[in-house]
Amino acid sequence: MDALVLLGLLLLGVVVLTPVADRIGVPQPVLLTVYGLALGALPVVPAPDLPPELILPLVLPPLLFATTQSTSLRELREAARPILGLAVALTVVTAAVVAVVGHALGLPWAVAIVLGGIVAPPDPVAATAVAKRLNLPPRLVTVLEGEGLFNDATALVIYQLSVMAVVAGGVSVAEVGWGLATAVLGGTAIGLAGGWLARKALGWLDDAATETTVTLAVPFGMYLLAEHVGASGVLAVLAAGLYLRTAATSEITSAGWVLGRQVWQYVEFAVSGLLFAFLGVELISVLGTTELFDDGQTLLVAGAVTAVLVGVRAAAMFLASGLAGRKARRAGSATPYGWRESAVASWAGMRGVVTVATALALPATIDAGGAFPAREEVVLVSLLVVVVTLVLQGLTLAPLIRRLGVATDSDVPADVRRLHRVVTQAALDSVRSAEDAPDDVRAAVLRQYEARLGYRRDVEELVDERGEGRGAALRDLLARAAEAEREAVLEARRRGQASPAAADDVLFDVEARAMRYGSS
Repeated sequence: MDALVLLGLLLLGVVVLTPVADRIGVPQPVLLTVYGLALGALPVVPAPDLPPELILPLVLPPLLFATTQSTSLRELREAARPILGLAVALTVVTAAVVAVVGHALGLPWAVAIVLGGIVAPPDPVAATAVAKRLNLPPRLVTVLEGEGLFNDATALVIYQLSVMAVVAGGVSVAEVGWGLATAVLGGTAIGLAGGWLARKALGWLDDAATETTVTLAVPFGMYLLAEHVGASGVLAVLAAGLYLRTAATSEITSAGWVLGRQVWQYVEFAVSGLLFAFLGVELISVLGTTELFDDGQTLLVAGAVTAVLVGVRAAAMFLASGLAGRKARRAGSATPYGWRESAVASWAGMRGVVTVATALALPATIDAGGAFPAREEVVLVSLLVVVVTLVLQGLTLAPLIRRLGVATDSDVPADVRRLHRVVTQAALDSVRSAEDAPDDVRAAVLRQYEARLGYRRDVEELVDERGEGRGAALRDLLARAAEAEREAVLEARRRGQASPAAADDVLFDVEARAMRYGSS
């Protein structure tokens, strides 16, 4: 019952505070973390009690898979070099420097490396939420999102190997090498094989709910299978997700695509929101059950680790920007990034979901039977780092972007309207050239697409020539028309004038068009 009460309070915070965050301009993760801190301080709120071994399997697969479903593989390929540099090289260097600092401040080497693996990966959720709202350059957003997608895999390989060393009492160089190869190659192979099987299964199905169920099962299945054989579950999920995102478009029905998109957007929203709120509650719980603050050592470690994370990232960003600028000048081309973009990217290194999940997932005991060394200190330091970076950097990132003038003048609604017109014209050209179709059938389809193209042109004229006010009035009138259609369908179903199945089909069409017109 306590767990259900806590879950209900966390859900309430996610539901209420998400629109509040948009309204006041504060990143949602920051506001939810503060809410969790306030919630955890209330004596009537039950303390969280989640088994460590369940945290990673419950949290990582849906979050990682959801991220792949909103990722463009083409954009990732174009920005592959900076993404890999940040996701692999910077993550490894950050973990190594944190380990050195942690060991210098009293942690055993293996435990210090565990801490490095936990805090090394930045979380892109808060950063990209701010970036998209303020129109950062698309390439910079792609780099930040790509870094967040792949640095988790790098950090989790470090984390798992170092945890294994602590639990087992030590590992040899050969065991580390074999574990690394198994994690990377095995995880990728399992993910690609699972993605291929899922694609075949989707090709046999034609029901939206069943298709979405398959995509929901894939990340959990791939993660658990990979972890069972000693491979990287994170890489397995990423490989399967990116494969399905790229190769399975023709196997999924239109209804399945719409449903799946909505489901995965909700999963990402709910899981990440709950975890950020849970972070605050968990931190208060840890503070209430530990005496680590008595000598100030834990605060010293947390402060030193936070400084390392900020300093190493800033040094790497400005060094990479300088090298890229020098290369561009030698080639006679424009510099891809300046110091302003580097400053924004370096300050967008908030720690979040993965750091929280891995810290809380640390095992309580080792194989020899004793307690995991310095577990409480590592967990507390990790949670403090997340809170400090989220609040400090999360609240100041938007003002920094405005101050440096990095935002672009891109107009997403206008891009949507133009793209709608382009694809409609392509469909018209295809129908006009379909000489094998009966004349009356072709004429009917032509009328449909010509009307749609005329509508798109009218929209562009209303918005471009007469101002955004006309566009808002157009969307309002379309929304009222869609609401009238919706009410007519529901009334017909209530009166028995239409079967539930027929009403659901028509209602789906109405909702799909309403969603389409909402972006006009």
